[in-house]
Amino acid sequence: MSRTFVMVKPDGVRRGLVGRIVARLEAKGLALTALKLVAVSPAMAAQHYEEHRDKPFYPELVQFITAGPAVAMVWEGREAVAVVRGLMGVTDPAKAAPGTIRGDWALSITENLVHGADGEASADREMRIYFSDAELSAGTPRRPRD
Repeated sequence: MSRTFVMVKPDGVRRGLVGRIVARLEAKGLALTALKLVAVSPAMAAQHYEEHRDKPFYPELVQFITAGPAVAMVWEGREAVAVVRGLMGVTDPAKAAPGTIRGDWALSITENLVHGADGEASADREMRIYFSDAELSAGTPRRPRD
């Protein structure tokens, strides 16, 4: 089992898609282990997007992610990072496959609804930006067997 970090960005919250996004992840068999509504501060955004700091689109990333509430989540499951990234679809919704979150609902490269960690190291780093150790150690919920 592995864990990953997922965020429903402000556009997804504003458009009322949080429940649908959570449902897709649950339907794939992932277990939700942490969730909170967050107001991403500029400092949190700087930590989250530190690898993009020198890129021309960095200010737009920070402005967008701090523009409204977001939903931070931790999901657990077999190959969680790869599974989530497959469900999200590629960054550009015009190129994202139908049936993916971005392919079905995203409006633009900027307003692409979700962020998912790109690897286990990134997932761990991102989880720690938004969740305390106590929140992360709360454990995986027990789920009935199918």
